[in-house]
Amino acid sequence: SVPGTKVELTVSCRNLLDMDTFSKSDPVVVLFVQVSGSSEWKEFGRTEVIDNTLNPDFVRKFVLDYYFEEKQNLRFDVVSQHFFGAQDFLGQAFVALGEVVGSQRGRLERPLTGVPGKRCGTILLLAEELSNCRDIVTMQLCANKLDKKDFFGKSDPFLVFYRSNEDGTFTICHKTEVVKNTLNPVWQPFTIPVRALCNGDYDRTVKIDVYDWDRDGSHDFIGEFATSYRELSRAQSQFTVYEVLNPRKKCKKKKYVNSGTVTLLSFSVESEFTFVDYIRGGTQLNFTVAIDFTASNGLPSQPTSLHYASPYQLSAYALALKAVGEIIQDYDSDKLFPAYGFGAKVPPDGKISHQFPLNNNVENPSCAGIEGVLESYLQSLRTVQLYGPTNFAPVINQVAGTAAQVTDGSQYHVLLIITDGVISDMLQTKEAIVTASSLPMSIIIVGVGPAEFEAMEELDGDEVRLSSRGRYAERDIVQFVPFRDYVDDSGNQVLSMARLAKDVLAEIPEQLLSYMKTRDIKPRRADPE
Repeated sequence: SVPGTKVELTVSCRNLLDMDTFSKSDPVVVLFVQVSGSSEWKEFGRTEVIDNTLNPDFVRKFVLDYYFEEKQNLRFDVVSQHFFGAQDFLGQAFVALGEVVGSQRGRLERPLTGVPGKRCGTILLLAEELSNCRDIVTMQLCANKLDKKDFFGKSDPFLVFYRSNEDGTFTICHKTEVVKNTLNPVWQPFTIPVRALCNGDYDRTVKIDVYDWDRDGSHDFIGEFATSYRELSRAQSQFTVYEVLNPRKKCKKKKYVNSGTVTLLSFSVESEFTFVDYIRGGTQLNFTVAIDFTASNGLPSQPTSLHYASPYQLSAYALALKAVGEIIQDYDSDKLFPAYGFGAKVPPDGKISHQFPLNNNVENPSCAGIEGVLESYLQSLRTVQLYGPTNFAPVINQVAGTAAQVTDGSQYHVLLIITDGVISDMLQTKEAIVTASSLPMSIIIVGVGPAEFEAMEELDGDEVRLSSRGRYAERDIVQFVPFRDYVDDSGNQVLSMARLAKDVLAEIPEQLLSYMKTRDIKPRRADPE
C-alpha cells in the first residue's frame, strides 16, 4: 500500500455501564494493537478521561499507519478511571482497522462486550485518512526582456525552483526545459506535487533562479525572485509578474532596474485521490474465487496431493484461500463470494467444466463468507472427478462479463485463481486478460506445488506488458505469487500466511487507482452528516 497512509481514528461511546455510586462513570478508552503474526497485544495509546458521562466523545485521536494488505487487529478497552488510580472495566471491542476504513463513510459502531450479564453500550469509530497534502499543481511561466548573456545570439534561459527548509536552506524541486536563443521565453506547462513545492506549508518561501544554459554546464546566473505557494495560487485570477533581480548587478550599478521579468501565465490545482478515498466514497470490492481441480494436482485422498487436507492441516489451496480472503472480506459489504472450480468432470453426466459453482448452484454460485467458500470447496472435492485441461480463460471472461456491467467506479472485482500452474489455454488466457485490463478488475494468481511457473510470470506483466495478437494490456491487472515461497520451515503458519496475503494484495490499491484515473472517475464524496 502507499507508504505513509495514515488513518486517524476518532472514538465515541454510547450508553456505557454506570459503575459509580455517586456520579456517572469517568470513561477512558485504551487502544491495543495486535503484534502481527502473534496473539500478543501491545498498548498503542489512550484517550483523555472524560468525567461523569455515559456518552463520551473523545477529543484525543489515534493515528495509525494503514496497510490495505495486512490484517491490523485492534482492541478497544473502555475503563472508568477513579480518582485514586483504581479502574472499573466497562467493556471491550475487537475490530480490524480495514473493517473501519471499509465500512460506510468510514464509520463503524460495535457493541461493547465483556461484562457478564450486562449490556455495555456501544463504541463508535470514525476513520479518516490524514491529508498529507495530495494536491498536484500545474503551472506555466514565461519571461520578458531577460539579460543577454551569450556573446553570439541571445540567452538560452531555464528556471530552477527551490523549496525552503525549516532551517533556512533550500532544496531543488524542479527545473524547466531550456528555451533556446530568446530573451522572451515561454516554458511548457509542468506539474509538481504541492508537497514537493512547499511541503504542504502554503506560506513557505519558494525561490526561483533564472539561468542561461551553456553547453559546458557552467550556466550563467541571470537573476532570481521569491514567491510562495499562496502567492502563486492567487494567479488563478490574474497574471502575476515577478521582477528578476541579480543582487551583484544591483550593488554595482546605480541605474539597475532588473534583469527582466517572469510572468505566471496559469496555475491550477488538482487532488490526487487515494485508495481510501474510493473505499470511503462507497466503492465495493467484489471477490470471486476460482480453484484448480485438474488431475495434475494428484488424487485428493492421497497425502501427496495438493488438495489433500489432513485432520491436522488445511491443504495449500485452503490455506491460500483463507489468507487472502480474510482480508478482502472486510471490504466486501455483502460478504457473498462467487466460487468456481475448473478442470474437472462434474456430476451428474461427467461433463468437463471450466467454471462449475463450488456450491453446485448455477443460479447463485455465491458462498457466505470465506468459511462458506471453504465448505463448498471441500464438498466439491468429494463429488467431482479431477481431470483437465487447465483453462483459465472461461472464469476470467465470466468475471470480466460481470465487471463490464458496472463501470462507474462503484464496483471493483478481484478474482483469486489458485492453481498448480500447468496452464493449457495460454493464448486464450492472454486474450482474456488483455480484454479485462480495461475493466474494473484485478486478478490474483497463487501458484501451489512444485511446478515451474514461467507462464504465470509472463501473465503477471510486471517485467513486460502483456500483449495478445498485437493488442497490449491497458494496465497491469495480474499479480502472481508462488505459494511455496511462503511456507517456512519453522511452521509458523500464521506469520507466513500474513506475508502471502500482504504480497498478493499489495498491488490492488494501485491497480484500482489506475482504473479510476484512466476513466477520470472521482471518488464519491461521503455524504455530509
